[in-house]
Amino acid sequence: MAKDKPTKLRARMPRGFADRGPGDLAPTRAMLETIRRVYELYGFEALETPFIEYTDALGKFLPDQDRPNEGVFSFQDDDEQWLSLRYDLTAPLARHVAENFDKLPKPFRSYRAGWVFRNEKPGPGRFRQFMQFDADTVGAPTVAADAEICMMMADTLEALGLAGKFVIKVNNRKVLDGVLEAIGLGGDENAGRRLTVLRALDKLDKVGPAGVRDLLGPGRWENPEAKSGDFTKGAGLEPAQIAVVLHAVEVAYDEDATFGDPRAKLEASAQWQEGIAELDEIQNLFVKAGYGDGRVKLDFSVVRGLEYYTGPVFEAELTFEVKDEKGRPVRFGSVGGGGRYDGLVGRFRGEAVPATGFSIGVSRLASALSYLKTDAAPEFGPVVVVVMDRDQTAHYMGLVATLRQAGIRAEMYLGNPKNLGNQFKYADRRNSPCVVIQGSDERANGQVQIKDLIEGAKAAAAITDNAEWRESRPAQFACGEAELVEKVRELLDHHGVPHGAALGDQRG
Repeated sequence: MAKDKPTKLRARMPRGFADRGPGDLAPTRAMLETIRRVYELYGFEALETPFIEYTDALGKFLPDQDRPNEGVFSFQDDDEQWLSLRYDLTAPLARHVAENFDKLPKPFRSYRAGWVFRNEKPGPGRFRQFMQFDADTVGAPTVAADAEICMMMADTLEALGLAGKFVIKVNNRKVLDGVLEAIGLGGDENAGRRLTVLRALDKLDKVGPAGVRDLLGPGRWENPEAKSGDFTKGAGLEPAQIAVVLHAVEVAYDEDATFGDPRAKLEASAQWQEGIAELDEIQNLFVKAGYGDGRVKLDFSVVRGLEYYTGPVFEAELTFEVKDEKGRPVRFGSVGGGGRYDGLVGRFRGEAVPATGFSIGVSRLASALSYLKTDAAPEFGPVVVVVMDRDQTAHYMGLVATLRQAGIRAEMYLGNPKNLGNQFKYADRRNSPCVVIQGSDERANGQVQIKDLIEGAKAAAAITDNAEWRESRPAQFACGEAELVEKVRELLDHHGVPHGAALGDQRG
């Protein structure tokens, strides 16, 4: 009787997630280090919070027995408490501050980088796991803290080489709340319609003024001219209400005389006036600090989607053009944002605790930088010491250790050394700058051969005749074992390949 063959497990990745290789990780690591340096220059200090929080601490709890928090990944612990993967880094910070309130200095200035998770439908460029890099000031009630965060973001983007290619846009939720109040959408009973209005305004960059007007009114077709595609239901505002909203966000609108004066309606709102006064103060701080040159500016169309914002809100937008999926030029758009959230920490304490912060979308910002560095030098792998004689493995390992002690990335080939060609193929795949070769003759003479793979590739491209190749042996030279570190360093420096300091120097 034949035995059943074991079922082969199919290797597959969950939707909305991604593997990342060295080509993604190395530039991201360098970018994070630059961001960290700027944040620390401003006096912010590192903090790390867990991936998992109690679900009700995240601030989006929905009392659903089967799925208590749509939008996040949740599970029930053995004590029947609901836990969730964090969906941002701000809610965990609020919990940390509340839990350690008496021990922390106030204002409390911290930065955090880490993965966050969204239980949402994935799509192109929309992942269920992505990284954020946040900076927050908790305990500072004045708008000076909001202005400082915006200035820091401008400095961060400039440090990343984006000078002249970005703008930090600032608005105030009090202004937006005042607009909604002016058109009669105050009170709990209008909460749903207020959210629809804000979502419509948030689409201004995507659908333009005409599209926003439709979304504020009856709704909008995906293809408005043909009235085809998906239909998005609008907020159902009257024309007079739409006129006030679009006037408030400084979008041109053909106003009918019967609408009255939209400005007068807004000025009757105390919230609108308070928000405008705060923005005027923020603008004054920008100018006095030397940021009144357009890097940071007021923009009444900025909304920000999260509901916990209570004051100034910010958006970092990259202004250079890229091609969309249909090949049309479009601005790259937002790479981060934030705002003031004076109520989030207070949920745990029963009192308002002022707080403001900014969050960078790490993957999106890394994507933006990759657009601008199409001619960037490739990331090189380690120097590879090939194995010519199996019985000399310990000696080859010693050569590798010598290179590592000098701060040079290196490895010995650990596959089957029988085929030397496969070892060279391996080094090519690792994008190694060079390989170190030592056969019995070189070892007897205290020498090694160094093959420059970068120069060799250039020479190979110019040589078409095999005989000429064999005669030239391009970019390969001999040196004494004692010179190994010196010669490899010279080769790396010649090609601009970075290498570290000796381990002893790093320890000292």
